[in-house]
Amino acid sequence: MGNDSPSATHQWRFVRTAGFDQVLLESGADVAALPHLDQKLWAVLSCPTSGIEFNARTLAHLDRDKDGQIRVPDILDSVEWLGARLKNLDVLTGGRTELSLTDINDSTPEGRRILASARRILANLNKGEESVITPDDTADTARIFANARFNGDGVLPSASADDPKIAKIIDDIMGCIGSLPDRSGAMGVTQDHVDAFFAEAQDYAEWWSQAEGDAAILPLREDSHDAAASLRAVRAKVDDFFTRCRLVAFDAQAGTALNPAAKDYEALHTTVLNPGTELLTLMPLAHVSADAALPLEASINPAWKDAILRFAAQTVVPLLGAGSTLTETQWNGLCAKFAAYEAWRAAKRGSKVEALELMRVREIVSGDAREVVTALIARDRELEAEFAAIDQVDRLVLFHRDFFTLLNNFVSFRDFYSRKAKAVFQAGTLYIDGRSCELCVRVANAGKHGALANLSGAYLLYCDCVRSGSAEKITIAAAVTAGDVDNLMVGRNGVFYDRQGRDWDAAVVKIIEHPISVRQAFWTPYKRAARMISAQVEKFAAAQDKAVADKSGSAIAGGSQTLQNGAKTAQAFDIAKFAGIFAAIGLALGAIGTAVAAAVTGFLNLSLVQMPLAVAGIVLVVSGPSMLLAYMKLRRRNLAPILDANGWAINTETRINISFGATLTQTAELPQGAESSLHDPYAEKKTHWGLYLGLIVLLMIIYFLWQRGLP
Repeated sequence: MGNDSPSATHQWRFVRTAGFDQVLLESGADVAALPHLDQKLWAVLSCPTSGIEFNARTLAHLDRDKDGQIRVPDILDSVEWLGARLKNLDVLTGGRTELSLTDINDSTPEGRRILASARRILANLNKGEESVITPDDTADTARIFANARFNGDGVLPSASADDPKIAKIIDDIMGCIGSLPDRSGAMGVTQDHVDAFFAEAQDYAEWWSQAEGDAAILPLREDSHDAAASLRAVRAKVDDFFTRCRLVAFDAQAGTALNPAAKDYEALHTTVLNPGTELLTLMPLAHVSADAALPLEASINPAWKDAILRFAAQTVVPLLGAGSTLTETQWNGLCAKFAAYEAWRAAKRGSKVEALELMRVREIVSGDAREVVTALIARDRELEAEFAAIDQVDRLVLFHRDFFTLLNNFVSFRDFYSRKAKAVFQAGTLYIDGRSCELCVRVANAGKHGALANLSGAYLLYCDCVRSGSAEKITIAAAVTAGDVDNLMVGRNGVFYDRQGRDWDAAVVKIIEHPISVRQAFWTPYKRAARMISAQVEKFAAAQDKAVADKSGSAIAGGSQTLQNGAKTAQAFDIAKFAGIFAAIGLALGAIGTAVAAAVTGFLNLSLVQMPLAVAGIVLVVSGPSMLLAYMKLRRRNLAPILDANGWAINTETRINISFGATLTQTAELPQGAESSLHDPYAEKKTHWGLYLGLIVLLMIIYFLWQRGLP
């Protein structure tokens, strides 16, 4: 997409910021000329649509292919799209929320469609007299279409029908087939719903017509359904009863096994019985014997008595007449009587409309309801193009407000380096250890992000942030560019304020260490040496403490043993041992004194001009390498790896040099004009180190003069 030759008709302006050149976007002409700007001069080639502080609706309109990334072609397509719909692109640079209808280009077909749709939106919102439209006006489509009978989406709510009878049919369709929300949020039906409903209704009516008048299917006419249902309810159990009777007729010995045994009744002894008790339902309907008939009134298993009585009343009596028993032959005849009914029932069609009464289904099928509803949906569809432009209006008003801001965070990093507004990748501000860090970015995974962000050369704090009373959690990476790091450690707590002003509890979970400032680097060697000496002293003290404790324990144990044995021993004083110790101490002090004397002698032999130079040289030797290394690293400190680790494609050197970096982290300072009392009632007592040091120096000078033979 990039063009290696700049436009011959547009004069670009660039500004050098933090060591690199950035294009200045100041007018609509600059925006219109972006297709001619060499892509190698763009600050960004791609950025993600998530994890940045930018309007989600605007990003959705920019990301036309829905791949989660905004790329240069997306920006250029939007520039071309805006050019055909706005009279002048200068309106983009103002950052105004309201888009004036007079700014819409009514000389192009695209502009006229958007203008007409914008006016319809305002009319639907009862704002027909307004001359401006805002993103809030286009945000809620349900509110826009709330008063519209048709909205072009092909979904027909029952309220869109003038005839109450048609509205009722639409409700029936939704109840039987389903529904979808239309643009107003109301539930309605599509043409697919209508076609499916009438197909089901027609099948259901024809299925019923097949049975009506056929005695083979409905032997008891309307009562056949109840009779068949009662037979179906007991069929398996009655078949079980007559099968058991035939088995006993085959072998009389089977009667004992096929009737309930005494132990079965014993199992019921401790059970609270009712007709639904499981063990009862498993027992036969009645006593099993060879060629027995099924009793229909008495001697029936209590668990099945109600079902048998209902079967007798609804099926047996209407077809066979009154009787107290049912033989197996009669039973088989009844089953055969309802065979055609069961086959018809199994072939049921149109079951989705069965909830409606048959008479209602036939009423709907026989009328012209299908044609009327279809015509209403077609009428709604006629407005599809007009109402589809509402999405275009939403895109236009959002681009009018947000597009120029995105350009100043994509084509250039003007927002970031001007410090007048936060960049879209800045998630908020972290307050920790007496400072505020403004370069904070959201990260999905601290480990993966840190692997690449380490190349930035920035001192980074990774913090897990949670909100009180909420399960919401985010992770941020905050760049520390000022202050000391002595008190920054994993586990340290702070507070993070996001771009909406919400506060989060932040806890440091990971640190990437790099130099923060040259001043800090000056003191680093001394602090490192102090920490090393402190650690060694603590280690030595701990070892001595352990040795004393062990020795004391041994002595106490030995003394106790001596007392127990009644022995009295005396240990002789070893003067030679102590003489050796004192000699070693004297040698050590002598060596130290000699070294100090040599250093003092050398220093005193210098002239008054050379002495400061010597001190400066010592400081330079100790702190110089650290300061030089820090200076070189700070000059190379780069924002790009921090953003690249989040899915950006940074196209230039986004340096965070020393002076600019100092503006990204603010340390605590007293307000201007504030009064401060220097008296601290809890201050540590002063130790006269100056006096002690003076005495040591005086003794060294006396020693030095004595060595020279001076009186």
